[in-house]
Amino acid sequence: MARGKTFSSLGSGGSQGSMLPWLGLALIILIADQFTKVLILGYYQLGDSTTITSFFNIVRAHNTGAAFSFLAGAGGWQRWLFTGIGVAATLFILYMLRSHAGQKLFSFALACILGGAIGNVIDRVLYGYVVDFVQVHWQERWYFPAFNIADAAITIGAVSLILDELLRVRRSR
Repeated sequence: MARGKTFSSLGSGGSQGSMLPWLGLALIILIADQFTKVLILGYYQLGDSTTITSFFNIVRAHNTGAAFSFLAGAGGWQRWLFTGIGVAATLFILYMLRSHAGQKLFSFALACILGGAIGNVIDRVLYGYVVDFVQVHWQERWYFPAFNIADAAITIGAVSLILDELLRVRRSR
């Protein structure tokens, strides 16, 4: 069984801890994500931008695709595909959190991904697109695709998962 658990140790809350703190972290991420998106939708029109620093802008952008606007121009069906993937990921993450709540870095990573995934699923269901607003750039030559708090949380979660696995492999040597 993955993560060093046996079938007998899978149960409510995991053998080493409660999943409630991790659900709390996911909820904080979700609230921060949705709150900032409501502000952007309320104060910015699509394409509006405010320069904050020489490398950072606030901009209202809509992403009908996935990361880096993958499948953004696919005609609408991708909305439901990515919504379904987000719901499936949510269910899987809840199962993994329940099974491994005592593994702090692993559970932190899952909670970040969970909060971000739910935030972006909410956008897809409500609006048909994900609201992005953070724009990082270098001079006027290079612009990173706009993103949001949910995307940042998912990225932090993914990096944490990689770090957790590297540390796990190192400990097993």
